[in-house]
Amino acid sequence: MTTLLTGASGFVGSAVLRRLLAAGHDVRVLTRPSSDRRNLEGVDCEIVTGDLDHPASLEAAVKGCEALFHVAADYRLWVPDADSIYRTNVEGTRNLMLAAAQAGVRRIVYTSSVATLGLHGDGSPAHENTPVVLSDMIGHYKRSKFLAEEEVRRLALEEGLPVVIVNPSTPIGPRDVKPTPTGRMVVEAATGKMPAYVDTGLNVVHVDDVAEGHLLAFERGTIGERYILGGENMTLREILHAIAEIAGRTPPRVRLPHGAVLPVAYVAEAMARVTGRGEPMVTVDGVKLARKMMFFSTAKAEDALGYRARPAVEGLRDAIAWFRAHGYAG
Repeated sequence: MTTLLTGASGFVGSAVLRRLLAAGHDVRVLTRPSSDRRNLEGVDCEIVTGDLDHPASLEAAVKGCEALFHVAADYRLWVPDADSIYRTNVEGTRNLMLAAAQAGVRRIVYTSSVATLGLHGDGSPAHENTPVVLSDMIGHYKRSKFLAEEEVRRLALEEGLPVVIVNPSTPIGPRDVKPTPTGRMVVEAATGKMPAYVDTGLNVVHVDDVAEGHLLAFERGTIGERYILGGENMTLREILHAIAEIAGRTPPRVRLPHGAVLPVAYVAEAMARVTGRGEPMVTVDGVKLARKMMFFSTAKAEDALGYRARPAVEGLRDAIAWFRAHGYAG
């Protein structure tokens, strides 16, 4: 089976690539000309060049494919040009879905995010049907992913697009080359550069379990449905203590109120705009997001797909080992 995969040079996509190959798929990888291809080195796959912003390149890439895994996304909590994130995450997704439909692709897995889901005010785990509206989305990344998923669901409902949606939580593990915002946090904590923390919570999952969930969704998922691919609900304090134990560091003991961190985030973003050095370590949207416990339930994926996730500490160990082996963390 010839399968087109987007995002394979990235963190989650590289794990999905390896899982698809292990399952016997003939994988065709779509990459931009400027993509960092370190995650593709030594991997037996076909590489084609294209861009989500250019429909003609997508039509050529998907031609002859029976399956599509759309993992690529612009995952940044801060962007100097907000339009760029919507072009990639919303318009690019629509372009690819339409190209796949035109090419007669029989089965699609679209990688969304738990960022599109509602949260419970009491901190209890949210699920796929927790109520949520666009105005609940904080920041351009969340809004763009929400709008993209809404478009994918519309295409499934109104035009019969054969798509299953997966919503990964907070993946950790090897091959986070960029690294992602979560990976940056792991590096900072593992190197003792995070002296304090805020009171928040995340659902942490090994990236290889997320990849397995993609394959399960492809094989067993219901068209038009979405499935949370998560792991263990942990407070940030618990995560940082686990990282400190693995890395042989002293965990941070100072808990900062959100109100104290927000002015720092505004200054950090202003400096990033002035210097042009990329995403600041602390962002306004990140601080606002941290006001809620982002806990999720994987019960639907477990019951419907047979999905299972290993303890989060295993993902943290693998992430730190990879970061150390590749020079990110001493």
